[in-house]
Amino acid sequence: MTNRKHTAVTRRALIRACLGAPALLLTAAAGRSAAAPAAAPQLRRRVAARAAGLDQLHSVIVGRRGRVLLAEAFRGPPLDRSVNVKSVSKTLVATLAGIAIDRGLISGVGATLGDTAPELIPSRADPRVAGITIAQLLTMQAGLERTSGPNYGRWVQSPNWVAFALSRPFEAEPGAGMLYSTGSYHVLGAVLSRRAGRSLLDLARAWLGDPLDVAVPGWTRDPQGFYMGGNNMALSPLALFRFAEMWRNGGVWADARVLGADWIAQSWTPRTRSPFSGDAYGYGWFLTELDGHRVVYARGYGGQMLYVVPALNLTVVVTSDPTRPARSGGYVGELNALLAEDIIPAAQGG
Repeated sequence: MTNRKHTAVTRRALIRACLGAPALLLTAAAGRSAAAPAAAPQLRRRVAARAAGLDQLHSVIVGRRGRVLLAEAFRGPPLDRSVNVKSVSKTLVATLAGIAIDRGLISGVGATLGDTAPELIPSRADPRVAGITIAQLLTMQAGLERTSGPNYGRWVQSPNWVAFALSRPFEAEPGAGMLYSTGSYHVLGAVLSRRAGRSLLDLARAWLGDPLDVAVPGWTRDPQGFYMGGNNMALSPLALFRFAEMWRNGGVWADARVLGADWIAQSWTPRTRSPFSGDAYGYGWFLTELDGHRVVYARGYGGQMLYVVPALNLTVVVTSDPTRPARSGGYVGELNALLAEDIIPAAQGG
């Protein structure tokens, strides 16, 4: 499948398409700022002041009720350039899983690996692997030893990433709690590819890129050719905004349904809890409370963040330097404070 349609999109056209209104555009000079001059000046002042002290922060886009209040790259790449979204990829793959279920390619979250893709299970795997469900992959509760953290390098240097992930010893019973592991999402991506008979890249372009009219570049593949599930996908900040807005709007973009509303409700229901941040986790989304409001968010290494505040109809995208760590008690905590102390109060007046 070619991506001619996506690569031919001009910078001005992409910004206009993502923000949805020519009035929000400045010149197309570098795509660095796309907020209307009169839109929420207090919001811009507050975000700019905070951004000045956060040299890791690259860009911020804020929208409320479908209207963009702020879209600016304070440093780093322009808003229309694809950037590595790191583990926000997990949220993208979880979305593809929901669409696959909506389309009947997978019977539901209770379907097991033995039901859906038994050929992916290595012969040396523990017999319990066949019983791991789609839900347990989505919530990273497979129970297998993690392939993230200190085990990540060994995993991606292995000759077969799926087999390696599924051959790990069990550290907990499936469903017993989150063991944060990119391998779980890589296995999920391989399942989606096998069930659809198409690569994960093809699915991402057809099911998300085309309906949202955004570019989805290729990304890392394993030795068997499976695109990496759960890391290293790339989208522009403007494309991320469209994706998050589609979720905020109940799965609809430009009057067309992209994702079932029921999948959003299921995904935003707490299923487990992060052992690192303590926040709840659904299907690909973390859940917390900030400034008295329920917040759902996607998170990637370095501080790649998508926030949705449903009660306020608020969507926020933050991109950051992907090479620097961002801990819950450090930089991500600063981004949460930016949302709670600056964006939410200012946006409520916009």
